[in-house]
Amino acid sequence: MAAALSALAALLAPTAHAVSPDPASLRHAPGDTLTLPVRDALAALTVQDEDRTGYERTKFRHWIDADRDGCSTRNEVLLEEAVTAPEQGANCTLSGGTWYSPYDDTAFTQARALDIDHLVPLAESWDSGASGWTPAERQAYANDLDDPRALIAVSATSNRSKADQDPATWQPPAQGYRCTYATDWITVKTRWSLAVDPTEQAVLTEALDDCPDTVIEVVRAR
Repeated sequence: MAAALSALAALLAPTAHAVSPDPASLRHAPGDTLTLPVRDALAALTVQDEDRTGYERTKFRHWIDADRDGCSTRNEVLLEEAVTAPEQGANCTLSGGTWYSPYDDTAFTQARALDIDHLVPLAESWDSGASGWTPAERQAYANDLDDPRALIAVSATSNRSKADQDPATWQPPAQGYRCTYATDWITVKTRWSLAVDPTEQAVLTEALDDCPDTVIEVVRAR
């Protein structure tokens, strides 16, 4: 009888197995640096349905001149991402220069042909948690120059095609950029502690199946 009970206890005992990272175990304080594989970062994001109630683009004040050097956030991104640096005139007017739009694998020689895209759109951030932020937090998100993945210079055509869609309904036309896009999307959501909806999570999980499990390093913004 004792032997039988021992065998039964062994069968009922929990076995060790791999688990996804516990979101509560990850640091959330602003300024903390988080380093982990992108698949783990995706698994750690909160999953919840989106809610766009009350969204207005004007609730995200953007293209400010935070450092008061005469260049708005838009021009700061254009200066940072230029392949060939433009000349900078009065009031940060840019002339010359070249840029590369990774969304559609296209080069440009005029700044006005480019849009500055919020990689995770403002409306998407609202749906995913920013509706509960302060105006100052939303302004910081809309002008985030501290992480180069947050804002990106791309062709106006691709940006307007994307609009406020997430990866479940829009992917960059340039297929070679899609792994980077998925990784950066997850990184930005991690940086700002934004949620993903179930469909978005499923699409990102599937996309990462064909991508390297890149180790991301991100500084928490909130």
